[in-house]
Amino acid sequence: MVARLAHQKAADVASRIESGLIVGCDTVVECGGRILGKPTEVDDARRMLRELRGEQHRVLSGLCVWRKPGPGPCTRVAETLLRMDRLSDAQIDEYLASGAWEGKAGAFGYQDRLGWVHVVAGSETNVVGLPMELLAEMVASPSLALRASVWR
Repeated sequence: MVARLAHQKAADVASRIESGLIVGCDTVVECGGRILGKPTEVDDARRMLRELRGEQHRVLSGLCVWRKPGPGPCTRVAETLLRMDRLSDAQIDEYLASGAWEGKAGAFGYQDRLGWVHVVAGSETNVVGLPMELLAEMVASPSLALRASVWR
């Protein structure tokens, strides 16, 4: 899903320009086989955080790099494994009151230095929403053909 969405975002830009480097990215949180996107409102965010607390989960980012002119788009997926501390309802409510959850997949922002979300394996920049290590690898390899793969 994230690979498809990243490709669609890049394709939208590619259809409107003749040359340049285009980067499309989309990020979701997955826990227990369920996709957690951006919460629609505070109760949705509360539900997500309760689902994540005390659990390991993954952040998946689809990344599409497209050089125009060039050989076409390259799309890959970055995966990071995280663990969230077992938060109390009071801790969740305190975080929700801050508004920092808004617009963030899984209802949390790792970049906010929360102290209760820990990277177990993979890229920290992926959790923030743009896997910089994977981006650097892809930009350095202009001959990559369109393919999907998982980068860890």
